[in-house]
Amino acid sequence: MVDFLSDSVADLAAMVRTKQVSARELVQHALERIDTLDRTVNAFTEVDGERALAEAASVDEAIARGEDVGPLGGIPIGVKDLEDAAGFRTTKGSAYYADRPPVTADSELVARLKGAGCVVVGKTNTPELGHKADTTNLVFGATRNPWNLAHSSGGSSGGSSAAIAAGMVPLCTGSDGGGSIRIPSALCGLSGIKPSLGRVPSGGVDGPDWGHLSTKGPMARRIADVALALDCVIGPEPTDLRSLPMPDSAWSAAVLDPKPPMRVGWSPTLGYATPDAEVLRICESALRTLESLGAEIVEVDPVFPEDPAMQWATLVGAYLVRSVTRAAGVEDWSKVDPTLVPLLELGKSRTAQQLVDAEDACHRYNGDLVRTFADVRVLLTPTTAGVAPVSGEMGTVNGQPTMGWVGYTYPFNLTRSPAGTVCAGVTEAGLPVGLQVVGPQHGDQVVLRTVAALEQAIGLAEVPRL
Repeated sequence: MVDFLSDSVADLAAMVRTKQVSARELVQHALERIDTLDRTVNAFTEVDGERALAEAASVDEAIARGEDVGPLGGIPIGVKDLEDAAGFRTTKGSAYYADRPPVTADSELVARLKGAGCVVVGKTNTPELGHKADTTNLVFGATRNPWNLAHSSGGSSGGSSAAIAAGMVPLCTGSDGGGSIRIPSALCGLSGIKPSLGRVPSGGVDGPDWGHLSTKGPMARRIADVALALDCVIGPEPTDLRSLPMPDSAWSAAVLDPKPPMRVGWSPTLGYATPDAEVLRICESALRTLESLGAEIVEVDPVFPEDPAMQWATLVGAYLVRSVTRAAGVEDWSKVDPTLVPLLELGKSRTAQQLVDAEDACHRYNGDLVRTFADVRVLLTPTTAGVAPVSGEMGTVNGQPTMGWVGYTYPFNLTRSPAGTVCAGVTEAGLPVGLQVVGPQHGDQVVLRTVAALEQAIGLAEVPRL
C-alpha cells in the first residue's frame, strides 16, 4: 500500500510508470485520506474526485499504450486557492471571489505540472488574498496543523503544507510573497524553497497579484521532490516579463549527492529580529550538524541596517487594495477579514513617491546581501522566530505575542533571493522548527544542495499520524 508520508514523489511516479500501482489507485488513496482527515485538518476548500479519477484513468491508459506520461505521471496534487485550476473556483479565501464560477483555464504553473503528469484533486485553503501567516479566513475557516491540531499550519500556503504533512497528497502548489512557502513548510516540518523571482513564471493576461514580491512553486515533504517538480515548471514564459531562461542543468541533479558549501553565514537576528530561545537552540544544533559535514560557520550579524517590514507592507498594501477593488468594483472593505484592513488602509494611504521609495529600498537591501555573499556562499537564519502559534492567535517569541514571530522571511522577497527551509528539529512540545537557507541572486541550486545536505544529516521529522 502506498503512503504519501513515507514514499517519495519520485518513487510514487516510478511505481506508476512501471505499473506497480496505477495512477487511479494513487488518486483514490488521496481521496480516501482527504475524506478521513480533512474534516479535522480543513486543508482543502474544494475537491473533485470524479474529475481526478477520470484524469488518472487517462494516465493509466496512456501508460498501457506505451506513451510517456511525464516525470510526475499520476501524482495527485492540491492547488493553492490563489492559483487557477480549470474546473475549480479561485476564491482566494475572500467573500468577494467566493461566488465566482469555476475558471476554464489553468495557471501556467498548474498547466506545467499537469503537463508533467500530475492530477489535480482539489484546491487548498489560504488566508484571504494570502495576506497573513495563519491560514484562516471568513469563507472556509481555519486550517489546522497536523503536528498539533490546536495550532496553525502557517500561511499563506497553509492548506498545501497541512495537506502534505497529513499525507493527503504528496505534492501541492504554493506561492511566497513574504514567507508563504517557507513559513508553512517550517511550521509543518517540510523542506521547501521560494525560488528566485522569475524561475517559476506567472504569465497570463493580468499582472501578478503581488507584483515583484511573490514567487510560485511546488511544495512537498522532501527537497528532492520539490527539485523534481521544479525541473518540470521552471523556464521562460513570453507573457511573464520577469521569467528567466532555463538553467544549464537539472535542479534535481543538485540534490543527488548533496554537500554543504565550505563557508556558511549565520545571522541569528538579521540585525533587528529576536528569536525564541528554544528556536535559537534548535537552529544552533543544526549549525553544529552542518559543521560536522565540513562547513565553516561564520556569524554575519547584522545583515540589514533596519527592519524592512514597513517597506514590504507599503508594497503589499498597494497590491491588496488593487485586488479588493478589482473584485468588488469599488473600494469596499466591509466584507474582508479584519486582520486585512490595516494593510488595506496602509496601501490606500501611500503616495506614488512612497511606493518608489519602497522599490529603492529593495535595491539597497539587495546591496546589503551582495556584501554578505562576498564572504559566504549561503546565509542561514531561523525561518521563523517562534513556533506554530495556536490557530487564530498571534505568534509568540519567548512567551510574548509579537508580529515579529515571522520577521525573518520577508526581506528575501524584497531582494528577490532564493530562500529555502529545512526542519532543524522539534521543540519539547512537539512542534517543528525551521532553519532558513538563503542564496545569492539566482543561486537556487546552492540553496537546494544545502537544504538537501541538512535534511540528509538531520533526518526527516516524523509527523504524528492522524
